[in-house]
Amino acid sequence: MPSAHPYLMLNYMGRSRDIMTLAHELGHGVHQRLAAAQGPILSNTPLTPAETASVFGEMLTFRSLLDKTTDPKQRFALLSSKVEDMLNTVVRQIAFYTFERRVHTARRQGELRTEEINQIWLDVQAESLGEAIISNEGYDIFWAYIPHFIHSPFYVYAYAFGDCLVNSLYAQYEKANEGFAERYFELLKAGGSKHHSELLAPFGLDAKDPKFWSLGLSMIEGLIDELEATNP
Repeated sequence: MPSAHPYLMLNYMGRSRDIMTLAHELGHGVHQRLAAAQGPILSNTPLTPAETASVFGEMLTFRSLLDKTTDPKQRFALLSSKVEDMLNTVVRQIAFYTFERRVHTARRQGELRTEEINQIWLDVQAESLGEAIISNEGYDIFWAYIPHFIHSPFYVYAYAFGDCLVNSLYAQYEKANEGFAERYFELLKAGGSKHHSELLAPFGLDAKDPKFWSLGLSMIEGLIDELEATNP
């Protein structure tokens, strides 16, 4: 309920991943507080922008840590961890979505045996991971450990959407556009009262435009280039 003060409950051991997790969850808390004025119905944020504040806060924290880190090995560790997280959020979640789509499409023709679902999973994972990754024995049933497929069908698209959304927003932030902070806070305050197209319009972003996704993916590409240029 928006009238209740949010609390964060998480483990914290002082590791870099713990710092990033704290930044992520604090983003959710800030988002909840800013949107509280919308009331108990409209303060809840739809899936599309639900990860905006959390991932944006995570990116700000990551950049701050990286700017303060001079040791090549530590910079390499930070960059590689961030790239891995972003690839997992975008590439892997898109693979999950592709798997779901293929399973549901095949199901229209009749019931599927476990072996058939397993094969769809392996085919999609092979396409996603490439020839460099060899699946261990028993990986064919790994689709069963992902609860989203059962409890929230097609939910996984929101992760890829959210990551590219934040990447595009962060690219605008880096340009230091005047009034960015004010527009960003207004986006968070809106909660679920506006469609994402309305929320993105003040930033000159349109999720229906392929350039929107290219801008988001270019942020990942830039981090990969930065990682490759780092000599630990």
